[in-house]
Amino acid sequence: MPLDHIQAAGATIAVRTQGAGPAILCLHATGQGARDYDRFAERMGDRFTVLALDWPGHGDSPAEAAPASAARYAGILAGAVAALGLSRVIVIGNSIGGAAAISYAAAHPDRVRGLVLCDSGGLAPVNLVARLYCRHMARRFARAAAGDRRFPDWFARYYRTILPAPAADWRRDEIVAGGPAVAGILAQAWESFARPQADLRHLVPALAMPVFYAWGRKDRTLRWSWSKAAALKAPNRRVQLFDAGHAAFLEQPDEFDRAFAGFAGACP
Repeated sequence: MPLDHIQAAGATIAVRTQGAGPAILCLHATGQGARDYDRFAERMGDRFTVLALDWPGHGDSPAEAAPASAARYAGILAGAVAALGLSRVIVIGNSIGGAAAISYAAAHPDRVRGLVLCDSGGLAPVNLVARLYCRHMARRFARAAAGDRRFPDWFARYYRTILPAPAADWRRDEIVAGGPAVAGILAQAWESFARPQADLRHLVPALAMPVFYAWGRKDRTLRWSWSKAAALKAPNRRVQLFDAGHAAFLEQPDEFDRAFAGFAGACP
C-alpha cells in the first residue's frame, strides 16, 4: 500500500492508502501495525479507499514520548481524521484501536458514518481480576523491553493464541518477529488497560451511528461474553461472531469481507 506521513496531535503518523471510493479508516492493535489491513485493502480497493494508520512506534511511524493508551490514540485519531480531510468515514478498530474508535465516535458522531469494532477494548469491566491480569502482562512486557532472552519464545507461543487461524500465519510471523522492538509500548498499553479510564462502557449508548461488532469466538484476551452487555447498548448495532481469535479480518477474511460489505452497504 502507498505510504505517506502526517502530523496528528503532535505525533508523526504513517498512513497506508489504497483504492478508490468511500473512505475506510483502519486502526490496529498494540504491537501489530497497519500491515494488518494490507490484504483487506487489496480485496476492497475496487470499492473503497482504505487508509490504515501505524500508531507511534509501530510499523513506519516513529516512536513518541507519550505513553501508549486508548486515550492517547483517540487524540491521534482525531488529529489524523482532520489532517486527512476525512468526513463521514467508516472506522474499523481492532483491540486498542477499537477503544480509540469508540472514544472518537462518541465525541464526533457527525464524522463517523459507521463503526466496526473487532474485539475492541473498552467494553469489558475494569474489575479486580482485569486489573491484576493487565498489570501482570505489563510487567512481562516490561521485562522483555529490558532484555529478557526468554521473551521471543514466549511471544511466539502467546501469538498462537491471539491469531490462531492459519489464514493469519503470514501476519502472525511478522508480528512475532517485531515483538522485541515494541515490547516497551506493549508494557505501556497493558498498564493503561488497568486504569479506570480504560472503561468506556458509558460511551456506548451515545454511538448513534451504525455499529458492527465483528468478534472472534476464540478470543481469550477480550471475550465477547465480557463485552456483550455493554456492546448491546449501542442503539443501531449488529453482531457477528467468527471462528477466529483476536482479528476476524485476518483470520476469516472471506467471511469478514461479506459481513463488512453488507454492513457498509447499509450505512447511510
